Amino acid sequence: MQLPDQQMPIMEHLIELRNRLTWSVLALIVTFGVCYYFVEDIYAFLVRPLAAAMGPGSDRRMIYTALTEVFFTYVKVSFFAAMFVSTPVVLGQIWAFVAPGLYKNERRAFYPFLFATPILFLLGGAMVYYFIMPLAWKFFLSFETAGSQTGLAIQLEAKVGEYLSLVMKLIFAFGLSFQLPVLLTLMARAGLVTAAGLAKKRKYAVVVTFVFAAVMTPPDLISQVGLAIPIMLLYEISIVMARMSERKRAASQAAEDDEDDYNNSGRSDDDVNAQSAAAARAGNSDTSAKNSGATSDENTDAKKQSPSSQSGSMTGDDDEDDFNNAR
Repeated sequence: MQLPDQQMPIMEHLIELRNRLTWSVLALIVTFGVCYYFVEDIYAFLVRPLAAAMGPGSDRRMIYTALTEVFFTYVKVSFFAAMFVSTPVVLGQIWAFVAPGLYKNERRAFYPFLFATPILFLLGGAMVYYFIMPLAWKFFLSFETAGSQTGLAIQLEAKVGEYLSLVMKLIFAFGLSFQLPVLLTLMARAGLVTAAGLAKKRKYAVVVTFVFAAVMTPPDLISQVGLAIPIMLLYEISIVMARMSERKRAASQAAEDDEDDYNNSGRSDDDVNAQSAAAARAGNSDTSAKNSGATSDENTDAKKQSPSSQSGSMTGDDDEDDFNNAR
């Protein structure tokens, strides 16, 4: 992370954001052109589950009722495929803009989610393409009749635009639903949710899951259950991931607390040693003061004794002179 005195001004941040958006848009435009060149192959790939459900060798067809319907359908297919193909580039540009503002441990924590997001979306799209759509198309085609009872046959004549809208809706619904572990795990890391709270609200999650599946899928039981069951499994996986995230966060917090306690104890030992050294210095100063005081007292006593001795010697000399004079 940049130091406070090296932080970028707001204009440089905006310029950096503009550059990242420019590269993302350019990647989307380039991939859109490539996908439009292969649009018929992409649309044939999306139509393959319906063709397989109708049966091989059938003379079935798809229709369009508006002059511009096929053109705009191809544009939608190209844009849909371009968004899917350019997702790694867009995520890389977003990460390049956000990463300089994160600490090293925060970047390491986001790496798994950065790679898991497109992979989980791909798994959701693969599940709806290879498992849900074949079952759902067979269910809808079962309503066709030969006309022996009604006199008129009921046969599917699928429109190009309607079929693409249904397929895109299913793929986006399953792809976004498979992002549930990433979302809940990030919220658990941020402390917004807990594993115990998610487990406690499991019954409400079941109701919300089936309502979401009913809204996002066609009105048939197969696709609703096919979307609801994976979401519930992903919810349980999210609880496990949140529990693991809480354990890691608790372990890191305990390590930080131990380090703080160690630092505090080290500082307290230094304080005790400093106090002991100060006390020793104070004791030495008192001892030197006492010694200097005793020395000064001895000198004073010596000074007091010296005049008396001098006066005594002078008195003895006077007495001897008086005795000699008397003789």
